[in-house]
Amino acid sequence: MAQLPLSGILAHWAAIQSERAAIVHEGRTLSWAALDARTNRLARAYAALGVGQDDFVTIALPNGIEFFEACFAAWKLGATPQPISARLPKLERDQIVELGRPALVVGAEPGAYADTHSVPEGYAPDPALSEAPLEERIAASFKAMTSGGSTGRPKLIVSKTPAVWDPELPFLEIAQQSVMLIPGPLYHNGPFLWAMIALFKGCTVVVATRFDAEETLALIETHRVEVVYMVPTMMHRVWALPEATRLRYDLSSLNTLWHLAAPCPAWLKERFIEWLGPETIWELYGGTEGQGSTTIQGTDWLTHRGSVGKPVQTCEMKIVGESGETLAPGEIGEVYMRPLDGPGTTYRYIGADAKVIDGGWESLGDIGWMDEEGYLYLSDRLSDMILVGGANIYPAEVESVIDSFPGVRSCAVIGLPDEDLGNRLHAIIDRPEGPAEEALMLAHLAERLVRYKIPRSFEYVATPLRDDAGKVRRRALRDERIAKTNI
Repeated sequence: MAQLPLSGILAHWAAIQSERAAIVHEGRTLSWAALDARTNRLARAYAALGVGQDDFVTIALPNGIEFFEACFAAWKLGATPQPISARLPKLERDQIVELGRPALVVGAEPGAYADTHSVPEGYAPDPALSEAPLEERIAASFKAMTSGGSTGRPKLIVSKTPAVWDPELPFLEIAQQSVMLIPGPLYHNGPFLWAMIALFKGCTVVVATRFDAEETLALIETHRVEVVYMVPTMMHRVWALPEATRLRYDLSSLNTLWHLAAPCPAWLKERFIEWLGPETIWELYGGTEGQGSTTIQGTDWLTHRGSVGKPVQTCEMKIVGESGETLAPGEIGEVYMRPLDGPGTTYRYIGADAKVIDGGWESLGDIGWMDEEGYLYLSDRLSDMILVGGANIYPAEVESVIDSFPGVRSCAVIGLPDEDLGNRLHAIIDRPEGPAEEALMLAHLAERLVRYKIPRSFEYVATPLRDDAGKVRRRALRDERIAKTNI
């Protein structure tokens, strides 16, 4: 089948399976016919508010049917969904709106922005607006995701993939008209991508408001889920359930469990392989920018234990040494990748510059090695970015907020090992007058940062944390604290 514009893909599936469930959320079900008709009306409402071709629509909505409706309404106008957390503090949301200059903010109080229209969560378009099909349009970018920045300011990662899709394209082991479960936040790239591609392929998407380990198992059983998206933190919480609870549910419908976004401990992956079978477990390594990725099925992992897989067919990878030389198999260095279509073909930044070395190679900041067969193994992170429960957090973003607290001279935010989340944020604060009252510090942070970016622990020192060049040795600070806990 040829590629279909996303503006018409709901109508395509509504004609085939009009009354089948498209989206299920907290007991509410929306059929394909209803989703198509409702988003036609919503798109007309958005158009009346000024949304047009290739505009951004910032979507600050929690997981639910309304999130999906906002995205498809944007695509029907040839616009680009730009999702963000519904729980962002206004200051952080304001920075993103200023950066992206969207035509509309969905999930913000009316009048929140002088030059930009906004509608609140629960917005209902005028029922007099038509539900008839709209003119077909194609946005130049089908998504624009938000990321923290190494400078302490957010950036947008704008995909260069236009808003079209071939429903018959084999992708991510998602079979046409199957059932997908998404228990993760839709404003993150992974859950967004898996959920939307499932819909593009005519699947029923079951979405949870937030992750709960036992509820996830119950949803798989109830809806006969065939594909589920997880991050290792979710897997760990499922495994931490009492065995009797975990084994109570019928998961025989499950064909594929994807895990990504953070390193998965080998022991945990092994347990899931033993439980669900090696054919079921799939892993992906890659970034939102889409320059390259690897995938591996549990069957291959058992013979390449610890690997994150081979590069997919659309990219190439290599390991680079400290002097810029390409390293041989088995030698550890920085992992670089590039798309076969050439550098800059998969994304563009707004609010940042891409870091590209000669030949168009880019790095996600990981250290690793490749074996003779081309399987990639990761050993460490080079960049400052910290993965917490599958979410990317840039220390500079958190540090800039802590630095603005009265009396703070400097600070360093590091990730310390955490059995549940992979890492937890720990703030080391240079404050000569002594520790701040914790309630005041937490209130200061809560006004400026989304909850998952707030450190779990604080440590106060009276010596400078940065050298004369303003650099901080985060890795050394982390190693010192890990060594102390192991004594």
